Amino acid sequence: MMSAEQNRKLTETGRGTPAGTLLRRYWQPAALSEELMGARPVAPVRLMGEDLVLFRDKSGALGLISRRCPHRGVDLCYARLEEDGLRCPFHGWRFDRAGRLVEQPAEPDDSPMLQTLKTSAYPVVEKNGVIFAYLGEGAPPPFPSLDCFAAPESHVFAFKGLWECNWLQALEIGIDPAHASFLHRFLEDEDPAQGYGQQFRGGVADGAAHIPMTKLLRDHPRPELHIDETYYGMRLTALRRLTDGRTHVRVTNQIFPTAICIPMSEDMTITQWHVPVDDRACYWLSMFTSFNGPVDKAVMREQRLQAHDLPRYAPKRNRGNHYGYDPEEQESLTYTGMGMDINVHDQWAVESMGAIQDRTQEHLATSDIGVSTNRKILRRAIATIEKGAPLTAPMADGGPDVREITGPPAIDVLTESDDWRAASAEADADRRARCSWAS
Repeated sequence: MMSAEQNRKLTETGRGTPAGTLLRRYWQPAALSEELMGARPVAPVRLMGEDLVLFRDKSGALGLISRRCPHRGVDLCYARLEEDGLRCPFHGWRFDRAGRLVEQPAEPDDSPMLQTLKTSAYPVVEKNGVIFAYLGEGAPPPFPSLDCFAAPESHVFAFKGLWECNWLQALEIGIDPAHASFLHRFLEDEDPAQGYGQQFRGGVADGAAHIPMTKLLRDHPRPELHIDETYYGMRLTALRRLTDGRTHVRVTNQIFPTAICIPMSEDMTITQWHVPVDDRACYWLSMFTSFNGPVDKAVMREQRLQAHDLPRYAPKRNRGNHYGYDPEEQESLTYTGMGMDINVHDQWAVESMGAIQDRTQEHLATSDIGVSTNRKILRRAIATIEKGAPLTAPMADGGPDVREITGPPAIDVLTESDDWRAASAEADADRRARCSWAS
């Protein structure tokens, strides 16, 4: 359990809050590139409680400025898109990508506002189908060389989904390796090629032999967990000891402060951010990175659109329809009774806690070591900022050079060796040796 005050410190992300100040020190995903693919590339963005408008001007450059015109407060999502910015249709005031007022056609030519008035504007960078924004003070940090950024655009597919809950509980399900044996348990082992998003139904490669992941998780529900604090955040290793003497090693990662990186298959990883819309909603935004060949983005997008409604990317299964819960299915097919897509299982778990989980009433156990360790790192980073000291948290300016941060490895492997660290490192090295862009 934690105090209500500590819970607020870790969950509230508005400007000036402890966690909000911390998260603003890092690049956060603001939108998918596809959201600007229409004839008029302008989209509303709500990020950490701030209402913004994202646009690609007629020169092709990106801008992210306040959604409210500083003149009379009208909605700039309806502004006229011009060569180098947006023009408010109310009185014709024009703002450039930096948020500067550059034209006031109904005012005198020597209006002092042209020299002084500026609305909120933030740096934006496009990376493999995702537009990232920096909402902090001063110059933004460099980007790390994560696999999802290092891979060619053809090898990365990006998508997102809306969850009606706080960002922290969304993140915490991804650093809880024990839950997969229950929440994502399938009572039958089916063809893993049936659909994207069902990564816990695939096989675990071991030469010619494969064990369905569903069976492995089902038969070994008590993993041995090892946590390592790293230069990028945290490495979580779950060991499941098989009766034949082999060990299944699953390595997942927390990329501080809002992302995870997990294995989807032998040749694909998922890097997923949990970005606050505000304190009561967030988007998961995933970059699927292939170490084999180019991904079929059209197929992957269509599979995700079967589960989500645009333009909000809201799940079709949700609290309003009880996540499609079927008690007969729960008896015979899935542990949850909520269908075959594990995203829905995760969504139910994090949303059912309430919009902001009341952690004063929780009781963490030994299998929650990833969750408790991450909270410790968060509290430590927030305390550093509150003292005005240089931030040396993972992925921060005071730590290792962010540009030198690579990977991180996310691996599923079966090994006969007692040295599971070496086995996971060897599996990652083998995958990269087969990959043209990662070798």
